[in-house]
Amino acid sequence: MKKDYKNIETIIAHYGEEREKHNGAVVPPIYQNTLFTFEDWDAIDAAFSDPLNNSIYTRGNNPSVSMVEKKIAKLAGGEKARLFGSGMGAISSAIMSCVYTGCHVITLKNIYGPALNLLDVYLKNKFNIEVTFVSGESVEEFRDAIKENTSLIYLESPSSAVFSMQDIEEICKIAKEHNIKTVIDNTWATPLYQRPLEMGVDLEVHSCSKYLGGHSDIIAGVVIGKAELIDSIFQNEYILYGAKMAPFEAWLLMRSLRTLPMRMERHQRNAMMVAEFLEKHPKIKKVNYPGLKSFPQYELGKKQMTGYSGLMSFVIDTDDVQELKNFVNTLDLFSIGVSWGGHESLVHAPAIAYLKEMTPEQFKATGLSLGVIRISVGLENPNDLINDLNNALASM
Repeated sequence: MKKDYKNIETIIAHYGEEREKHNGAVVPPIYQNTLFTFEDWDAIDAAFSDPLNNSIYTRGNNPSVSMVEKKIAKLAGGEKARLFGSGMGAISSAIMSCVYTGCHVITLKNIYGPALNLLDVYLKNKFNIEVTFVSGESVEEFRDAIKENTSLIYLESPSSAVFSMQDIEEICKIAKEHNIKTVIDNTWATPLYQRPLEMGVDLEVHSCSKYLGGHSDIIAGVVIGKAELIDSIFQNEYILYGAKMAPFEAWLLMRSLRTLPMRMERHQRNAMMVAEFLEKHPKIKKVNYPGLKSFPQYELGKKQMTGYSGLMSFVIDTDDVQELKNFVNTLDLFSIGVSWGGHESLVHAPAIAYLKEMTPEQFKATGLSLGVIRISVGLENPNDLINDLNNALASM
């Protein structure tokens, strides 16, 4: 009998694995193959009649991938999930499933840079799609921005670089009143600490390269939602774009999910200690971390999240670019890198990438400056991380 697991830790450890089909293997096998053969004409004919539920060719379904999709869907409270070869593969497919030529999209000024470029440059030029950018901090901003041809509200809460939040439940109510689809990037909080589908979001996306992967060795993305929407994405964007998930990377992702709750607890604990240290340091003007009580939207965060991750930013009290460089270059435990969510601690100046990915006007609208430093707090000893930051600040 199929068990309906309720607890997150048990879902991660057992759900969807069906060990009885794999000789009881506690670590599921990897189906590292491109195609699947059939006993006879009728068997393959039946499979082609139901491609959603059959493995024919790995660009469609693969047992190693399907196993992890079931686990992630259950984890996030969705009916189905579809894994992609990258976070942007998932984001692009989710957005494309909700837009059409000449439509209107509402999103935030501070979404992930490539997602912003997809909407404001690529889709605008290719399909005459209109985009309205809002801060996202007021529900009325979304209501006021709605037009007759608005087809999508794209959210990211907390948002990139500044970690501002949106009132997800209230925005979804407004969207449903106007028959507008909602998509949210929930990578920062993970399904452990924020459950947007239960708040009314239509599609939830993650970069699995971050916390779900957790070891800086997987590039992947996922879209989660109701079966009808995910099946439509499978038959259109997933199959036609070919951004499939590799079986081996799916297997690595399953390995990572087994330790997700423990890793997130450690990320949160370390990050709170680091954020509190930075908040009190005389050379820091501001710390952007939703877990701090001083964060402007702290109460909203408490309302819709049950925990915090390890990504934050802060503003150093200097306009001297060379001093900022000295700070970053002096750090020892914080390696310089663009991603986040792995076991290692990282530092990055978002402006470096944003100035390459955005127009000057787009960058100005984000409210960012070179002085904004982003850190991903890893799993090292928090006291060592604090000492590393303190030494780098003292060297300025």
